[in-house]
Amino acid sequence: MAYDVIVLGSGPGGYPAAIRASQLGFKVAIIEKESLGGVCLNWGCIPTKALLKSSQVYEYAKHGAAYGINISGAQQDFGGVIKRSRGVADKMSRGVQFLMKKNKIDVIMGYGKLKAKGQIEVTAQDNSKQTIEAKYIIIATGSRGRQLPNLPIDGKSVIGYREAMSLPTQPKSMIVVGSGAIGVEFAYFYNSMGTKVTVVEFMPRIVPVEDEDISKELERQYKKQGIDIMTNATVEAVEPTANGVKARVKTQTGEVSLEAEIVLSAVGISANIENIGLEELGIKTEKGKIVVDKYGQTNVPGFYAIGDCTPGQALAHVASKEGINASEHIAYVEKKNNHAPEGIDYNNIPGCTYCTPEIASIGFTEKAARDAGYEIKVGKFPFTASGKASAAGATEGFVKVIFDAKYGEFLGAHMIGHSVTELIAEVSVARRLETTAHEILNAIHPHPTMSEGVKEATAVAYGEATDI
Repeated sequence: MAYDVIVLGSGPGGYPAAIRASQLGFKVAIIEKESLGGVCLNWGCIPTKALLKSSQVYEYAKHGAAYGINISGAQQDFGGVIKRSRGVADKMSRGVQFLMKKNKIDVIMGYGKLKAKGQIEVTAQDNSKQTIEAKYIIIATGSRGRQLPNLPIDGKSVIGYREAMSLPTQPKSMIVVGSGAIGVEFAYFYNSMGTKVTVVEFMPRIVPVEDEDISKELERQYKKQGIDIMTNATVEAVEPTANGVKARVKTQTGEVSLEAEIVLSAVGISANIENIGLEELGIKTEKGKIVVDKYGQTNVPGFYAIGDCTPGQALAHVASKEGINASEHIAYVEKKNNHAPEGIDYNNIPGCTYCTPEIASIGFTEKAARDAGYEIKVGKFPFTASGKASAAGATEGFVKVIFDAKYGEFLGAHMIGHSVTELIAEVSVARRLETTAHEILNAIHPHPTMSEGVKEATAVAYGEATDI
């Protein structure tokens, strides 16, 4: 079976790469070992958002009186919440199946392994094998949850994100190890459902990749919600007990013992690059990732790699753009496209965390901007001053913007609050267009909206605020 392009993996990087290659006139196949859509659609981005929406609806029901709506006896059905989440994921996976048919892409189910230049051996579930060939191969094998040596996941007392999305019964208590996006999202979900949650974070603050002000605000909000937070702490060992597990936690002041029904390990991800034939073909890797150039090309001609298995940010929207760029570069090489794609600016990638309150950020943090030598102007607009936030009953959080004082360059933005993941795109486009602070101030934002926060924070930075 011969193709022009084969994509290994059908996640949010792989399937757009396949579609774009087909649109550009190539004969395309995609290989998937489990479910179309990969981890994101089936066990990541999409089903977790469904879980979080259910928990938010439950929170609204419990606090309806604050909105003048009296709801008595509101109860959550944990099994029903899980079932809805799986249904949403299944629907999205079927959507990818439709897109493959629509774009005339052959779907080959099985485990793919690179065998030689332009060849992939696919092993099906029944262990039958076939070899398919293409001039170009795009590796989009994604990632999986990372495991710590002292915290092995057994799927019962110590679980990963996949088990956390489909537990048969709700645990009464949970220790969440790690406070990145996965950790804090599950911490919010389970706490809102009624599970007693403790977050243990190795770094000095939770969501450590975020601006320090964001970390402080999320910790404050989580403590108000009843979540226990332990920073500068590591889980040294976990042992089973009659009622669950006991975790030995090392802190700056000594060791403490925590007991819970279950432990969720959310300590990051590892790229899926083992046993796919990279070493045999001499494809270069570094620090557990495939080395690529700005177009996704590896050091071996004809092989591209995109998404979580490469060094860029491990985000679905990054993988999608990398996949599209790879296919467009192949088209450029094959003279089906008259220009090469532009490289990605990895300092202009929006990051979103969908806990409550939500977090969204892009560009330089305040510390990073100062460390880079910029003289900066910083503005912060609290949602307590927002009419829309007050009307929504969601005044937690703020918008923080950072500008270069000399030229007004939009260096970064950091938000925490209701629906801020919907606001960050404005900053992404503004920075892409090299928009200055004064252009943000002169662009009329609709009232009343949460999006006014971007303009209002900019006004604070330049001493022109009228609403705070």
